Amino acid sequence: MIEKNKNNILNISIIYTFIFFVFIAIPSYFYMQLEIKNHEGNENRIAYEYANKIQRAIYDFSSSTNDTFIFPKSFNYKVLLQDDNDKTIFKINNEKSFENEIKLTINLNTNRLNATKLTIIKGISYKEIYLKILILVICILLFVFISIFLIIKVSVDPYKKINEYLDSFFNDAMHELKTPLGIIQLNLEILHEKQPNTKEIERSINATKNLFLVYEDIEYLIKQKSVSFNKEQIDFSYLLSQRVDQFESLTLSKNLSFKNNIEQNIKLEINRTHLQRIIDNTLSNAIKYSYKETEISIKLYIQEDTIIFCVHNLGKAIKNTKDIFNRYYKENSIKGLGLGLNIVKNICDENNIKIDVNSNEKIGTTFKYTFLNIT
Repeated sequence: MIEKNKNNILNISIIYTFIFFVFIAIPSYFYMQLEIKNHEGNENRIAYEYANKIQRAIYDFSSSTNDTFIFPKSFNYKVLLQDDNDKTIFKINNEKSFENEIKLTINLNTNRLNATKLTIIKGISYKEIYLKILILVICILLFVFISIFLIIKVSVDPYKKINEYLDSFFNDAMHELKTPLGIIQLNLEILHEKQPNTKEIERSINATKNLFLVYEDIEYLIKQKSVSFNKEQIDFSYLLSQRVDQFESLTLSKNLSFKNNIEQNIKLEINRTHLQRIIDNTLSNAIKYSYKETEISIKLYIQEDTIIFCVHNLGKAIKNTKDIFNRYYKENSIKGLGLGLNIVKNICDENNIKIDVNSNEKIGTTFKYTFLNIT
């Protein structure tokens, strides 16, 4: 759980850092263009200085009596001297090739070399600019990421502690509730044996069973974060028949009846708690939302290497068959916590179980579970 929280904080930090990167990308681009322009201007200035150096050398040679002209060489430039007919008088480093270059052409005054045009080509590199921008952006993003990570972590820590405290509280509360609930149910059943057909006792027993259903849903939600639900070989037919018997008494208040069509010896590799939560929540909803004096049909069978479990009841049609699996969703303000079907959906997703819900005012509602992995 702690590892998951750290991953969530890390993911959120990365997302916000990426958003910030998008915002700084545009000003970074314009800043880079400005740096490139300044760099080109600076390189042009250096090239002009070298060109002026060559011009001075040519004019000094022209005004002197020396027979030998000493050219100011540099390996960073290509240089070309031409006369009026564009005939090359002198060239240097022309075999060099530059990835990027700037070119200067200067007209010369009359000189002893009879050169009228000086052309200088200088190689220019943008690698330093790109590297500087990259380092700058990385430093900014790293600073932003660390800042966001620390801010989120500091902000989340109090809520994490509260959540841990609430988890501990609910664990203790659920533990304390289970024993008195069990005692109440046991004593009510003993009392029912001594005084059978007493409506008040039967209602109390049914209310206790409903409390146990709510208790088991909440207990599952608390434990699913920390407990590993291992799979085992389950006799689906036997467990379903057993749970139907447990729910039989809950049908009496509405004069409902179960119609069972359960094939025997259907076995399944699944966690017992997972399967029981699917059965209990489906049967509980069927009883809760059925019209009085109607029949609830329960089917369990194998079809084409898949196990099919269906529960059908007659009651109000479900308008939003997809939303009913959302946690805390209660259609038409129906009483309840809105936890049961959300638990069922999560279990089905985990165990590769397909859910189909068909609801119609005339034909009623059918919950169909298709167990795709039966071994």
